[in-house]
Amino acid sequence: MARTQTLFRCGDCGWSGSKWVGRCPDCGEWNTVAEAGQPAGALRALTPVTIGEGRKARPISEVSAESVAYWPSGIGEFDRVLGGGIVPGAAILLSGEPGVGKSTLLLETASQAARAGNRVLYVSAEESASQVRLRAERTAAVHDELYLAAETDLATIIGQIEAVSPALVIIDSVQTISSSNVDGLAGGPAQVREVAVTLIRVAKEHNIPVLMVGHVTKDGQIAGPRLLEHLVDVVCQFEGDKQTPLRFVRALKNRFGPTDEIGCFEMTGDGIAEVPDPSGLFLSRSPIPVSGTCVTITMEGRRPLPVEIQALVVPTDSPSPRRVTNGVDASRVAMLIAVLDRRHGLRSLAKSDVYVSTVGGMRVVEPAADLAIALAIASAVHGGAIANDTAAFGEISLAGDIRPAPSAKQRASEAGRLGFTTLIDQTALHISFAVPKALGQ
Repeated sequence: MARTQTLFRCGDCGWSGSKWVGRCPDCGEWNTVAEAGQPAGALRALTPVTIGEGRKARPISEVSAESVAYWPSGIGEFDRVLGGGIVPGAAILLSGEPGVGKSTLLLETASQAARAGNRVLYVSAEESASQVRLRAERTAAVHDELYLAAETDLATIIGQIEAVSPALVIIDSVQTISSSNVDGLAGGPAQVREVAVTLIRVAKEHNIPVLMVGHVTKDGQIAGPRLLEHLVDVVCQFEGDKQTPLRFVRALKNRFGPTDEIGCFEMTGDGIAEVPDPSGLFLSRSPIPVSGTCVTITMEGRRPLPVEIQALVVPTDSPSPRRVTNGVDASRVAMLIAVLDRRHGLRSLAKSDVYVSTVGGMRVVEPAADLAIALAIASAVHGGAIANDTAAFGEISLAGDIRPAPSAKQRASEAGRLGFTTLIDQTALHISFAVPKALGQ
């Protein structure tokens, strides 16, 4: 008789050991290790299964390439992120911080699908049915083909899907649903895994797209086991600052389309609205040029967007001058200040507080914005304003050289469409030449 050895297994990453630990030594998560009995000794040999003719492996050249059939969600910006629309049988995960607008966007998606003649089942596991109804009335999302259920039990939700036979299912949210087949509270790694696997199986078997809301942790990662992101077909992230109405949806994973698209939305009193052309949202629109400002063309996915960079340089007697940033990378700004000091002779920066920010709450992280940040800082030091019809983009090296930015043609085309007649890019070659050119010297 085989001796039973007590093993402890991590419910998040699958690590196993002979002793219990509070923190998994593999993935580093706390309180995810639980006891799991397993017979000691070698694994049993598997019996090979006879493969039928229809399941035999074939050369890839003989496999038919079926095109993916999309159906539009009714929200153009959301379809852009999904790669063209919603795919039947797809499992889509939408994550984001609390209050950013996930439920509002999915309720609007459900309303548009219902207006197109598709039966939709909206399962709310966080709010009551009356609360969702009030939001639907505020956003004009009430429709007879939109079915609503407030359930937290997985088996009951599967029963609702069988009874309603919807063309689209929305789950809000996957971390608040529990299954009686698995021990633990809702939101635990084992519960989230069981709920996700069951919903994805239902989606594939019935060819029904399932849109699931996912919570995020304090550091912005999707809560629960990382397996959740591997199981679903599409992972979308809802981003935005609660202080501003602008919201972005970007695809982190997409088995049916590209992952370099971004959708722009605006939160209003009546719900969420599309912003098909957000070009003017990140410019100050000042008719008179002001020193310390420079416009760059940044790429959000495949979409070029103009963003105004503003800088303020204030002399200080402090031995440690402040470097305050908003919307840009602080370490990148510190590097550019050092380059301007060393390669362009702006020695006054060593004794000045430097503040750098973007307009409209936009966050710019790509190196192509280096040139605009450097020109804005140099403009603030010299006191000369950069013309309103000037835009700049390019990466700056530690040697002060200006490197070409990717998608330069798209950036230049968008700048021309918006009326920018002067472009400062890698043709300036060095920061010491770009600054006088931008300031008209």
